[in-house]
Amino acid sequence: MTPATIVLAFDTATAATVVGLDAGNGVLTRRDDPPAGARPRHAERLLALCDELLGEAGLRWADVGRIGVGVGPGTFTGLRIGVATGRALAQATGAEVVPVATLAALAHAARQTHAEPCLALIDARRSELFAAAWGADGTALAGAAAIAPAALAELTVAAPGPWLAIGDGAVRYRAEAEATGAAVPVDDDPLHRVDGAALVALAQAGGPIAPGALVPDYLRLPDAEIQRRAKATSG
Repeated sequence: MTPATIVLAFDTATAATVVGLDAGNGVLTRRDDPPAGARPRHAERLLALCDELLGEAGLRWADVGRIGVGVGPGTFTGLRIGVATGRALAQATGAEVVPVATLAALAHAARQTHAEPCLALIDARRSELFAAAWGADGTALAGAAAIAPAALAELTVAAPGPWLAIGDGAVRYRAEAEATGAAVPVDDDPLHRVDGAALVALAQAGGPIAPGALVPDYLRLPDAEIQRRAKATSG
């Protein structure tokens, strides 16, 4: 990637639709957060937000040289929409495509303002968390996994505290996170939300792959597949 490469990055792993654009003079961001209890609007808002950013920067899709795509872990429907969109855009425009881990984006944003080791946590439903841990220097201490909230303490033994716990999983399971000695910012702190600038930074640092190799990082089977297998076993 050359210094002049225009980078667009987006993530649909959580309820929010998040987009960032670096056209060489700073990062522009857009996000759509559905109201509490409402369904995510990834399908409706993802391309619209991308178009808004490109229009604000005076650019066209043909100007984009690299596309960063959030690959999760996160919601199945959201990830399918984001990855399918990323593949299609890369094939249509000829832009490079780079997978961006959603938990890594959360941790990257936190490192810009906090020096503690970090637990990045996404609410995985089913009484589980998608979790990963990073040291204060950005070293990965524990790769992404689906775990029970009670298992958080096993991640924090990798480095001395104090720890910082962020993401909507840290909000939902605040008590379990704080029981490990980690600090959890207030519920409405921006650190709990995927950040467009962090997506762009990781897309710039990552290595491009073939569009067809871009796949979601689900970490576990979808509910429908679990139910199908359960029926097959019981039958």
